[in-house]
Amino acid sequence: MAAIQEYKCPCCGGAIAFDSTIQKMKCPYCGTEFEMETLAGYDNELKSEQADDMRWETDTGGNWQEGEADGLRSYVCNSCGGEIVGDENTAATSCPFCGSPVVMMDQFSGALKPDYVIPFKLDKGAAKEALKNHYKGKRLLPKVFKDENHIDEVKGVYVPYWLFDAEADADMRYKATRVRHWSDSTYDYTETSYFSVRRSGSIGFENVPVDGSKKMADDLMESLEPFDFTKAVDFQTAYLAGYLADKYDVDAEQSIGRANERIRKTTEEAIDATVKGYATVTREAGSIRFNNSKVKYALFPVWILNTTWNGKKYLFAMNGQSGKMVGDLPLDKGAYRKWLFGLTGAIGAVVYAALFLISIL
Repeated sequence: MAAIQEYKCPCCGGAIAFDSTIQKMKCPYCGTEFEMETLAGYDNELKSEQADDMRWETDTGGNWQEGEADGLRSYVCNSCGGEIVGDENTAATSCPFCGSPVVMMDQFSGALKPDYVIPFKLDKGAAKEALKNHYKGKRLLPKVFKDENHIDEVKGVYVPYWLFDAEADADMRYKATRVRHWSDSTYDYTETSYFSVRRSGSIGFENVPVDGSKKMADDLMESLEPFDFTKAVDFQTAYLAGYLADKYDVDAEQSIGRANERIRKTTEEAIDATVKGYATVTREAGSIRFNNSKVKYALFPVWILNTTWNGKKYLFAMNGQSGKMVGDLPLDKGAYRKWLFGLTGAIGAVVYAALFLISIL
């Protein structure tokens, strides 16, 4: 027995059938009528839609040449378990992430060699000054924090990043409407027209960054962006002199989900912006496919500042290239309550004034 073809209404999603009185397909739920040719074309378009193909070639990073890593030493934190790398002259130090002592291990080994590095442009003094400026203008910051907050440690750390390049081909389908209103001496009329809109396009992505460290929160690292990759150079161990390097504990394969999320969001927003001239637009389906995708491994410069106040640790990070500072600050609860009360009072006054004006009109 042959299968019966069932058509769904593009407007409301209900099952539609052929109406012999009008010789058209008609939806019994919303009353929309369709020519047979139009519906067949729409059905063929749905069948031709492709699935996502966002795969990456993750064979990246080089191997250390014989003797190249001889001057590097690996350190492990007993508290958070983080592993960092320094040169052979680095003395016993503390973890830049949690402030705990670290223990020097044997000769560094077991990680891919970075492809690129962005050298530090700003020094430790600039990091301290940026932290002071970060406090300014923060109305809800406890007043004594700036004076009593103690900087425990300032460390220059090269943070591992995976950089994703790809050409993204996208196909998107939307349901859109246009609404027309008119009146005569008896009635007001509203006509809603439904449209199936398709958009296709290609967007090139270069150096989409995903940090390769579990110890560094993704939102914190993304807040430090952007880094200027035009200043990146081929990696050499000499750039580590005087700094630490965080050894990646999230590999390229594990970073794909985050990279795809960022690329998908940017691509969908760019394609969405081309659908104009409609009263409403709803994205119904879409697919993204990659061409010429590749992954690179790089080290980006970050100053880590560990501070203490009232027995609590606060972590700040500064982009070692641009000077952008990010980090959590304590909240003055008393000042916050006053601010919230004042905001609520201001909103209440505006609402009261609006209601008063309406009552006298």
